[in-house]
Amino acid sequence: MAQQKSSAATGVGPIVSASHLADGSMPALSELEFGLVILSNAFQRWTTRCTAAAGGEGLSAIEVQILHAINHRERDKSQSELCMMFNIEDTHVVAYALKKLAALALVEPGRRGKEKTARITKAGADLCLRYRDLREKLLIESVKSLGLDEARLSEIAALMRVMSGQYDQASRAAASY
Repeated sequence: MAQQKSSAATGVGPIVSASHLADGSMPALSELEFGLVILSNAFQRWTTRCTAAAGGEGLSAIEVQILHAINHRERDKSQSELCMMFNIEDTHVVAYALKKLAALALVEPGRRGKEKTARITKAGADLCLRYRDLREKLLIESVKSLGLDEARLSEIAALMRVMSGQYDQASRAAASY
């Protein structure tokens, strides 16, 4: 993997969206936050455009993620499971997505006891497979050409999950501040 020079080594300073935040005691966290923002926007744009190219026009990024989650392991998912999986506090976001996906016949409602669930339909599973095929061709091939260490990518993903807990804890503290 090609080693990139840190901002300190280049003399440029941290790449951030808000220098007043980077002036604090941990400028690297401001760099991470800016990276997350632009990565998140690029990822959301990618998921919606890839889904549209696969035949699922008009789906938002969260609707695409919920569709793939419902397809995951071909097991019905409840609204609360989806909220927990994606760390979504506003249950209405998931409820709306489930209604929209059902209206498009990509998922169908079910029940597990008293709890409402959603399961993938054949049309939904087929869309997920077309998305996967396009992802392999348009994204995975180009990412592989970067020569990234897959173990390192997994470490970064684990760090991102840990950091989500730190932000959740800080947001609880801010709510009672």
